[in-house]
Amino acid sequence: MSFYYNEYVPVAVRRAKALKKMEKLKKAGEDILPIEPFRTRGIAKSFWGKAWCRHLEPFSDYSNRLPRGRTYVRNGSVCHLEINQEEACAMVSGSEMYKLSIHIEPLCPEKWSNIKNACRGKVGSLIELLQGKISDEIMTVVTDRDEGLFPHPNEIRFNCNCPDWAEMCKHVAAAMYGIGVRLDTEPELLFKLRGVNHEELISVDTAVADITGGKRSRRRRRLQTEDLENVFGVELEAEAEPPAFEPTGECIRALREKTGLSQFAFALKAGVSAPSIAKWEKANGTLNLQAKSFQALEKVFKQIHLK
Repeated sequence: MSFYYNEYVPVAVRRAKALKKMEKLKKAGEDILPIEPFRTRGIAKSFWGKAWCRHLEPFSDYSNRLPRGRTYVRNGSVCHLEINQEEACAMVSGSEMYKLSIHIEPLCPEKWSNIKNACRGKVGSLIELLQGKISDEIMTVVTDRDEGLFPHPNEIRFNCNCPDWAEMCKHVAAAMYGIGVRLDTEPELLFKLRGVNHEELISVDTAVADITGGKRSRRRRRLQTEDLENVFGVELEAEAEPPAFEPTGECIRALREKTGLSQFAFALKAGVSAPSIAKWEKANGTLNLQAKSFQALEKVFKQIHLK
């Protein structure tokens, strides 16, 4: 139980103060990823976001603590939330700006193996998986309270520099809900938090069998490029060499606009995060991209220019 007391500071005053600090951090080169304020009754909108919140709320460890974070995440007090491998780091505005971290243990290999076995042959498209467009049977598997993807309270550790003595203060609670909000636009982050690769749930063999009618013969049916694209939600590389890809913000923005995709959909296509796309598009000059990111964007570039 906490016994500290701070003079009440109106939300508008706290938010204005927090925005100034965030602007200073941005100017200093920090990549700030806020949860924007919203007024909807529910915290999350998507299958994965809602499932995250529904999973955590019934646990007795959290039932009396999570509600304190609802108002904070709704009014934009989560000024920064970055989700990395098995960890989320956040800055939450209260009477002061508090920094916190949430560590989540990786999914037990045995559980992940069981989930993959249960999903084998039943998930045909990466995009359908991330959009939550999966059967009730698969939904039941991945959201199972004990054997699914979501963590138990004993697999989660918190650390906040606020003076509240409670294990889960309202700042941590706000960040926990913020993760649910973030899963609305970047559902792949759930798998990143659990230390597993979501692509392992996609059954390539079954998807190809669906196209060919599931028949086996000595003479295999030749699959058309368009058929494979429809199954796997990706475009296949052509053999011809396209013009060279320039890693600049202007080029990335032009490439995305040429595909006609939103930043989120384009990020899925390129295999990177939506905040990365947004950040790159605003950048000036040549970007210093990691090799993996450069290759993913270059692949999309070649696909577009060979159409």
